[in-house]
Amino acid sequence: MIETDILIIGAGPTGLFAVFEAGLLKLKCHIIDALPQPGGQLAELYPKKPIFDIPGYPTVLAGDLVTNLMEQIKQFQPGFTLSETAETIEKLEDGAFIVTTNKGTKHHAKAVAIAGGLGTFEPRKPPIDNISFYEEKGVEYFVKDPELFRDKRIVIAGGGDSALDWSIFLADVASEVTLIHRRNEFRGALDSVEKVQELKKTGKIKLITPAEVVAINGQNHVESLVLENEGVQQTMATDYFIPLFGLTPKLGAIANWGLEIEKNAIKVNNALDYQTNIDGIYAIGDVNIYPGKLKLILCGFHEATLMCQSVYQRINPGKKYVLKYTTVSGVDGFDGTRKEAEKAVVKSIE
Repeated sequence: MIETDILIIGAGPTGLFAVFEAGLLKLKCHIIDALPQPGGQLAELYPKKPIFDIPGYPTVLAGDLVTNLMEQIKQFQPGFTLSETAETIEKLEDGAFIVTTNKGTKHHAKAVAIAGGLGTFEPRKPPIDNISFYEEKGVEYFVKDPELFRDKRIVIAGGGDSALDWSIFLADVASEVTLIHRRNEFRGALDSVEKVQELKKTGKIKLITPAEVVAINGQNHVESLVLENEGVQQTMATDYFIPLFGLTPKLGAIANWGLEIEKNAIKVNNALDYQTNIDGIYAIGDVNIYPGKLKLILCGFHEATLMCQSVYQRINPGKKYVLKYTTVSGVDGFDGTRKEAEKAVVKSIE
């Protein structure tokens, strides 16, 4: 039995930052994740993709953000149960929980924070009969390592932010980038649409709209695609086909825990602490839903902070807690006095 104060389900950026906030409050954390390494989608799907909306970082690669978060929480020594999924939950008479994974690992926690992002997910695949044969043979649903496409011909299909962003990024990597969308209008950020149009004018991106890929050719690897444009078909030679039509999210076994679910997300009380309808179970990050919800990493960081404050009060009922800024209190000795912390700051400056 693994004992912890907060059991965090999901090792994405929100779950990792929750460890830091909990550590400041001297709360122990343990994380469960279905993936073999921490980082969630950032590590598994697009580690080399730049992120632009993390405060203090004009730009940071997704994988580097995970590395930094892991370094930040290392001092608090969180535990990890990786390559396992949370299956069942039991609430005990004292308000604590026992969560068991699909491999039988049991966790005893005083509070549970679900930070599962989109949950388990599968790529939305285009309706092409033989596409499964070419998976990992030229058909890629995620861009994990852009270097795979170095000096290659690639065709990207899709009309959202991922298709636009990767077309822009890979224009400086691949020998030829073609972006195909079944409509003339894109649903991604206007700035990205404008950049694609500029790259089209300079010849760095081929843009074909409205069009769809209807067939794949090749003996053991993708060699060409059949495009259909207003009833007319043409064949285009390529090395890689990257359909980016989004993900189909699934909550998995968590959906059977008695939580209030809306639009495949967990309803929470955002006016207070992001707690669910079950006392002691919280949901933070992309996995939750509430009025005005924004699916941004920085919003998940905020939710994780308030969740940890709530868990502290839950575990220490009636105990007075005074918020201390890390600029004054530091991190290693967060419970130290203000005077001692200030001395440490002055010494570090000297």
